[in-house]
Amino acid sequence: MAIKNLSSMDWLRYIYDFESALAEFTGAPYVVTTDRCTHAMELCLRYQKPERVSIPRHTYLSIPQTLLKLGISWDWTDDEWQYEHPIGGTTVWDSARLFKPKMYVPGRRQCISFGLNKPLEMGIGGAILLDSQEEYDLFSKQRSDGRDLRVAPWESAGSFPLGYHYWMRPEDCRQGIDRLANGQYRMHDEYYYPDLSKLVIG
Repeated sequence: MAIKNLSSMDWLRYIYDFESALAEFTGAPYVVTTDRCTHAMELCLRYQKPERVSIPRHTYLSIPQTLLKLGISWDWTDDEWQYEHPIGGTTVWDSARLFKPKMYVPGRRQCISFGLNKPLEMGIGGAILLDSQEEYDLFSKQRSDGRDLRVAPWESAGSFPLGYHYWMRPEDCRQGIDRLANGQYRMHDEYYYPDLSKLVIG
């Protein structure tokens, strides 16, 4: 994903360089970075538009909160998981705790996290691993208010898909490039989530 004609916008190269480095590491044909893993999953769910899904009762709170926001119903499952789990009924995977070479599985939209206590820990950030160029083109615009960040001035694009302010900061992407190059990542230890089915959500 080469960046051309950026001149004074050279800092943008860190976003695309980090995505390229992640693609090479994970084996995903395309990668779209976001400001957090939850927003990565939100973009994927908005695209797929399921009416009802299934999720483990032991998972992080942002998953059912996102489903509520999108008007998606869900069923709880007793599935146990360690590093990733599917959003049942979709091709979206919560892979927030998985990070290893060639981890990408074709046909999935795998969403990873760079948050606190995650394998490639930077405190914030996430990404979508996918194999569709069409979806890559759409998600990479949607995460930045509908803009293609490589187009300047941005208004010259003329038209913009529905977008969200979900893009990962270039300085965080630069940190990610350095950490990945230096092997500063690990597989996450087992982590316990409470039983969300026993809580009042929404």
